[in-house]
Amino acid sequence: MWLFRNLFPKRTKELKSVVHSAPGWKLFGKVPPRENLQKTSRIIQQEYEARTGRTCKPPPQSSRRKNFEFEPLSTTALILEDRPSNLPAKSVEEALRHRQEYDEMVAEAKKREIKEAHKRKRIMKERFKQEENIASAMVIWINEILPNWEVMRSTRRVRELWWQGLPPSVRGKVWSLAVGNELNITPELYEIFLSRAKERWKSFSETSSENDTEGVSVADREASLELIKLDISRTFPSLYIFQKGGPYHDVLHSILGAYTCYRPDVGYVQGMSFIAAVLILNLEEADAFIAFANLLNKPCQLAFFRVDHSMMLKYFATFEVFFEENLSKLFLHFKSYSLTPDIYLIDWIFTLYSKSLPLDLACRVWDVFCRDGEEFLFRTGLGILRLYEDILLQMDFIHIAQFLTKLPEDITSEKLFSCIAAIQMQNSTKKWTQVFASVMKDIKEGDKNSSPALKS
Repeated sequence: MWLFRNLFPKRTKELKSVVHSAPGWKLFGKVPPRENLQKTSRIIQQEYEARTGRTCKPPPQSSRRKNFEFEPLSTTALILEDRPSNLPAKSVEEALRHRQEYDEMVAEAKKREIKEAHKRKRIMKERFKQEENIASAMVIWINEILPNWEVMRSTRRVRELWWQGLPPSVRGKVWSLAVGNELNITPELYEIFLSRAKERWKSFSETSSENDTEGVSVADREASLELIKLDISRTFPSLYIFQKGGPYHDVLHSILGAYTCYRPDVGYVQGMSFIAAVLILNLEEADAFIAFANLLNKPCQLAFFRVDHSMMLKYFATFEVFFEENLSKLFLHFKSYSLTPDIYLIDWIFTLYSKSLPLDLACRVWDVFCRDGEEFLFRTGLGILRLYEDILLQMDFIHIAQFLTKLPEDITSEKLFSCIAAIQMQNSTKKWTQVFASVMKDIKEGDKNSSPALKS
């Protein structure tokens, strides 16, 4: 709900007029409610008597109904009813049995109701506790950490607080500071490339089939501006805010278009729209573009978005080293089916898990990714494999690929981060960066057998 708290302000004074506005209701296939739509049986009877001049006598009360101390409220209570007069009456034993069955049904229903009430109470208690933790953490971030960012960002206390998830109110600011601005992009530079993108869009609409003889490769990259329109409608479709007519559609279109003109050597690649969308939800437009451009300039993202197969293979090889170290049984299971990391990792890395995981959980992954860098993206992947290890061990190639392509929607941050925390990013006293450097050296020298990740 925090995404929409400031997006759609409450309009209590206009509520009545909106409810009774026929065009607004017809837009959603509904009709405006009418006042006093339902009439009581007594009113209907009086109107009928006034119109016809006849008096309706109430039906005679059944004498057997007077013996009951209650009225049946559902079909469950029908077992307590006497049989019709044309059928034999219940025996005493049968009546007692029906009474007992009814009492058991009522007792069971009460148990379920109490259980549901306890569950709702527990959920509300956890929610209140979470909100209190977020509020207290927000105060610490705003008053202590952010004013002293460079000094405190690497302290143990801040790193532990960071791991627990950033408060939504400071998330964008922390992301911007953590990602940095090595490219020295300014809001003015963003406006320049946005203007260039708008000119390209205009020229595409006027002459869509013309090609320049010079700079064809650059033109092809910038032609990817047209591909952006197709992908924006597929970005978080359940939110309805990035689709055409939504409040963030034009902003997302502008940032992606400006980037394709800023980096024509990269252009637009599927998956970028999800990254830009997450940044838009947490930052102002110009700041989102600055963070977007700098984020995609990181070595890992640049390798994937430029489709540098050589570098991608090095990342996959390094990942498999830690895969075998942490989940050896699942690693051998994948090997038996020749199931390589590119089948599931590419989509996860391309979108930084924003497409694969629930949005709130993906944002928490982003939190620690901004803290730890590319290593945490692969650690998260191992955490997902650990979380579903028992299930994956029972599957074949096709089902594993399908499962990892579309992860369960009920995945929770507590379970996932518990599994991520259990993943050790250290192999024979070597950390991620050291293993990656070793893999690069092995491939460069052509000695592929020296790395366990590259053994066939």
